[in-house]
Amino acid sequence: MVDRPEVTVHSSQYDPRPRYPVSDGTVMVGWADAADALGATVRLLAVDGPAAVEWEAVARELTAALAATRPRVTVADVRDAARDWADIRRLTESETLRDDPDFARLAGGSLSDLLGPGALAALASGPEGGTGGGAEGGESGGALRVLVGPGAASAPGVDAVWWADVPKRYAEAAVGRGAGRNLGAPAGQLPSLRRLFYIDWPLQDRHRDATADRIDRWFDVTDTSTPASISGHALRASCRRLARQPFRTLPTFNSTPWGGHWGQEKLGHNPGAANTALGYELIAPESGVLLGDDGDGASSDTGSGIRSGSGTGTGTGRSVEVPFQLVVALAPVDMLGADVHETFGTSFPIRFDYLDTVGGGNLSVHCHPRTDEMRTVFGWPYTQHESYYLMRTSAHSKVFLGLRQDADVDAFHARAHAADAHGEEFDIESYVQTFPAEDGQLYLVPAGTPHGSGEGNVVLEVSATPYLYSLRFYDWLRRDAADRQRAVHVEHAFRNLDPRRSGEAVPRDLVQRPRTVHRGDGWREELLGALPDMFFEVRRLVIDPEGTAEQDTAGRFHVLTVVDGQGVLVTTAAGDRHFVHYAETLAVPASVTAYRVQNQGPDLARLVKAQVA
Repeated sequence: MVDRPEVTVHSSQYDPRPRYPVSDGTVMVGWADAADALGATVRLLAVDGPAAVEWEAVARELTAALAATRPRVTVADVRDAARDWADIRRLTESETLRDDPDFARLAGGSLSDLLGPGALAALASGPEGGTGGGAEGGESGGALRVLVGPGAASAPGVDAVWWADVPKRYAEAAVGRGAGRNLGAPAGQLPSLRRLFYIDWPLQDRHRDATADRIDRWFDVTDTSTPASISGHALRASCRRLARQPFRTLPTFNSTPWGGHWGQEKLGHNPGAANTALGYELIAPESGVLLGDDGDGASSDTGSGIRSGSGTGTGTGRSVEVPFQLVVALAPVDMLGADVHETFGTSFPIRFDYLDTVGGGNLSVHCHPRTDEMRTVFGWPYTQHESYYLMRTSAHSKVFLGLRQDADVDAFHARAHAADAHGEEFDIESYVQTFPAEDGQLYLVPAGTPHGSGEGNVVLEVSATPYLYSLRFYDWLRRDAADRQRAVHVEHAFRNLDPRRSGEAVPRDLVQRPRTVHRGDGWREELLGALPDMFFEVRRLVIDPEGTAEQDTAGRFHVLTVVDGQGVLVTTAAGDRHFVHYAETLAVPASVTAYRVQNQGPDLARLVKAQVA
């Protein structure tokens, strides 16, 4: 085990567990009450959800609860209806990336494509050949047939749909340690993160969103023995309410070999972890929102009507976590705005995250797929443009960005290949430019640009939503937890290298200086960076002590992070109020329209703000 510096946690108002009230309902805890609330005429119950759920445990606990209310309960596992694994792999793999060890094309089609023709219907009919195990015509309290597993809601004749969910971070952690099970995989098949990210999650997300209007009860089964749940009506009402008010998603931090300790020291996150390299503030495909209260009956509404989360950050309380992307899917126009929805569908197109290298190491030098390659090879309709906002720097820290004017790309390619194949170290700065890491500076990173943060920085990454396509040129011959040299992607990276991002064009185009675009009494708004190639722009609000900045979404969502100062109070025209403390990120739906941002501290407040251009 590698020793790491002792972490000193400093006090912070940063709330790691923001919660919001359930609309038109309450949180129910346990299986028994949910079983009691199931309609007596339900004869075929579908319990659907992602592959990451511990379905055997869910089936066992649920059966015991239902047996107290029904004379006979039979359960079938929908995974038994899966096609042959070889057929599933053929259906879900593209020819171009079929043998790629790290990447796959995003899976198309639907989850039901992975089930055998007629197999699901046969499971639904039960062992006696009649739906609901032979119960007679809607008899109250009669026998109950239960289907569990991914795709259960697709069965014919379903009377009620329950959704059992676990946040994606649990799936990633399980698969990373060799546990869990990929979608459609037979028992005993070694799971892979590659399939989880690029095949399982897209299929499951589309299926969940398509099923959302039919869900009768939503369960958070992080604890399979005592799950928390809300009614389907409350789920939809809560999501649609969120899409009309500012709110935060649940932040998480992950560890990596290059990670630092700012998240631990400054924000108090994961003090026992190896590091806090990646801080997910708002990454639509993975972020969740907590609905409920603290467990003592107190919701996240304070007496003043100001929302600021739970305040304590401890315990789970009576709450359920729902995917942020489900909020978008249920209310896309309210959340995104009509124009953005027309362009991006229900994909929330901007993400905010932290890259923490304080006490850590350099990131790899990498790039992201250019637009055509992202669409035709990887399957995303838009690409991974990025930007780095430097929230904290250290003496001599740097940012790697763009090619040198004199870079010999063929020689760079050869050296990168030798490093990967033979472990030969080389000087990346012979080919890639570096810039001093400057507090408060934004560095634009359009797709195809070689880049990386140096050690000693805290980067607020404001970027397009795709986030799993870092094509590494060089990773310092770094070793992973299993003492293997970390993977790089030399051919992918050089195929996507954009030679325009070189020489003097890099500081001119990608390291822009702030320009004031709006000004009021005690505040101003600066444009930090925008490019014709990039569909979003990054701005900064600068607010004097006791100052208030007037804002309007003008039909497009905003995302805000407090990067300097104690915090701000956001107040909407509809009267919703939300504190946002240092380092917290707030989504402001397009439907909010006019809102105010009031500095709540004695020092200047600065907020990074992003929007679709």
